Amino acid sequence: MATLPSGTIMSIASAFAAAKTVTVVSNAAEASITCVGHGYIVGDILQLYSGWGRLNRRPVRVKTVTTVDIFVAELIDTTNLEFFPAGSGIGTVRKATTFTQISKYLNPTQSGGEPKNVTVRFMDEDTETNLNDGFSAVSESFEIDADQYGSTAYNAIRTLSEVQTDTILKKTLKNGDIILTPCTIALNENVKLSDGSIMTNVVSVNGNGRITRYA
Repeated sequence: MATLPSGTIMSIASAFAAAKTVTVVSNAAEASITCVGHGYIVGDILQLYSGWGRLNRRPVRVKTVTTVDIFVAELIDTTNLEFFPAGSGIGTVRKATTFTQISKYLNPTQSGGEPKNVTVRFMDEDTETNLNDGFSAVSESFEIDADQYGSTAYNAIRTLSEVQTDTILKKTLKNGDIILTPCTIALNENVKLSDGSIMTNVVSVNGNGRITRYA
């Protein structure tokens, strides 16, 4: 059944626990991650920093806790040894401890994420070939009610904008699915004035890694 965008809850990770060292990431349909004394529980949202480019900065959800030192990252498939060379996925992981809801947002827009192509024509051929060259960066923007100035959400967005550190944008759809976007946030504090409309501030979201979606 189709899902309508209205009712989607937008939240931003406004606080993280200290990063912990990852010593092993397995090659599996759902990767097992070794992090001594991690302390995570099922359902925790984490951000991984990995030597594997396809996993670096990626948000993941804890599916199961195998031991006090090992947990499973839900739907993170690392079986392809060409993309995920054995032993090279180590790095750090940190838990998003606080997600702050962004209420009264409007006019969301999205761009990017589409395949990038390189067109090649070999000299001995008369037909061009399109080669995939990865994907373009994801960008989003939305507006918030300018009267939210001083609110918890406004202050969280402004702080993230000032420091430009990595964070996670979480969208919770009406059907319960969540979409996690690794990103940085930029707040335009200059109030947008438009006759016949409420005053708003524009928030820009700059994606810097792969999106993860969970049901």
